Amino acid sequence: MLISAFLLLYAFAPRPCSAQAPAQQQIILDTIYANDQKNVALFFPEPIRQGITGSENFVFTYNREKEQYFGLLQAKPGKESNLLVINRNGSIFSYIVMYRERLKTLNYFISTSSSIGNEKPVAHDSTRIVKPTTQIYNRAFYYQKFCSYLLDRKQRIGRIKQRNEDIVLSIENIVFDKEELYFVIQIRNKSTLDYDLNFLKFAIQTRQKGNRKSLQSLYQEPLFTFNQPTKLAENETVRLVYVLPKFSISDDRRVILELNEKDGERNLKLKVSHRFINNPN
Repeated sequence: MLISAFLLLYAFAPRPCSAQAPAQQQIILDTIYANDQKNVALFFPEPIRQGITGSENFVFTYNREKEQYFGLLQAKPGKESNLLVINRNGSIFSYIVMYRERLKTLNYFISTSSSIGNEKPVAHDSTRIVKPTTQIYNRAFYYQKFCSYLLDRKQRIGRIKQRNEDIVLSIENIVFDKEELYFVIQIRNKSTLDYDLNFLKFAIQTRQKGNRKSLQSLYQEPLFTFNQPTKLAENETVRLVYVLPKFSISDDRRVILELNEKDGERNLKLKVSHRFINNPN
């Protein structure tokens, strides 16, 4: 009886488990660099619902009132930290963030596949089949998102303005990104008459050397235009962006921005010095 009882207790006694559960796969996080001189923009596949940094020397700003697809990261010198972002659909994105004095990349376009998970994970016994999706980012999409981001900023490069009969043409900002120059342009109609836009052209103008001074203009076709109007109503102001391939010019050249009115004479030519072209933001 004693032996039987001992064997029975031994059979039901807890034992060390000989097989361990498989360890969770370690996720290697990408690193994003930032500093306190420039804004680093992060574009996500879905609007941002929440963004948190692990240290006070990193600041991630995004629109908390109206969900948008991008946020801005800045950093002060200090130890590395992390950034956690949750999209509107629950997708979670996590990155290591570090301070770097000189930045090689100012814009990050985050793909859906970069998500480390979802705040509402699918149960293991679920019959739901999750199909992988591939999100294609073409150049037009990139230009559109970055142009929209530039119009939301209040950065200025200098006073570049021309006026003719209450029509004011100005360049607010010139930004270099990747292999392109982005010209943030403002057209203001301060008159009581509508302004019908015929064309807005860019040209590089060269002063010819010699006894007879002459000018030669070479027009530049934009790669992309954003928010360009066809008409400005009275007292209306429009801001738009022209994207051109990156270029630089010598001190004997300048850029001419030519605004032409359809069936009218309120035309403007805005001259942009080489120092603005060669030193963009």
